[in-house]
Amino acid sequence: MELGLIGLGKMGGNMRERIRRAGHTVVGYDRNQDLADVASLKALVDALQGPRVVWVMVPAGEPTQATIDELGRLLSPGDVVVDGGNSRWTDDEKHAAELAERGIGFVDCGVSGGVWGLKNGYALMYGGDAKDVAKVQPIFDALKPEGDFGSVHAGKVGAGHFAKMVHNGIEYAMMQAYAEGWELLEAVDSVTDVREVFRSWREGTVIRSWLLDLAVNALDDDEHLEKLRGFAQDSGEGRWTVEAAIDHAVPLPAITASLFARFSSRQDDSPSMKMIAALRNQFGGHAVEASADKSK
Repeated sequence: MELGLIGLGKMGGNMRERIRRAGHTVVGYDRNQDLADVASLKALVDALQGPRVVWVMVPAGEPTQATIDELGRLLSPGDVVVDGGNSRWTDDEKHAAELAERGIGFVDCGVSGGVWGLKNGYALMYGGDAKDVAKVQPIFDALKPEGDFGSVHAGKVGAGHFAKMVHNGIEYAMMQAYAEGWELLEAVDSVTDVREVFRSWREGTVIRSWLLDLAVNALDDDEHLEKLRGFAQDSGEGRWTVEAAIDHAVPLPAITASLFARFSSRQDDSPSMKMIAALRNQFGGHAVEASADKSK
């Protein structure tokens, strides 16, 4: 099938390649014309046969809103817009209502996989009407990992991004647990090879995971994480997860604590935050900050 894809950065560019490898046609647009296949959103829409499917992979908030507004003016009844960025689920409901007035369908899709998605596939959580999801299904099938898992129609509009938000909240807490354990191991004299302790946990333990594998990768690159500053941003989804928990009176002590730990990293050069920063860089290509000690 044909797909219009808007936003060809770290995630979008690799997604375009994976979809093409599956035999589909992708027409990509990006403000960086070196990455784009066409020069404008109008040219992208004109290049596709109807009914069209256009996937948006741009930053949440105003960039997404502006893109969807323009697509609403360019697309035709029966077309479908997919928001695959990290939008808040409440924005999805607004976008769906706005596009529905023009007869255009809307699907929200949480995407996980980071810089490894091209090779391993992307975990997909999507929400929307079944008829709209069906129009996008061949693309979902191309992007998902091989096997029976990694893709879910989570529910109605907003469900995909809500599920991805909770996924990211759990990710915060898991990374925090690994980071705190690493810091404690580094702090004692009796453990002389922390990196190999982490490596030993990769088989036969209940805490083995892909995040643990990535932690070992980071330690192989920089055994004591001396090159990193203990600083880690939060993407916003951790905050939204905690806000949703408050709204629904659901206790989230571990996820909430991990979010506040991110905030503490902005005050001090936190050792555990070195591991959080390293893990975010490993799985998502997120930027890291160098240690202030230039000799390390």
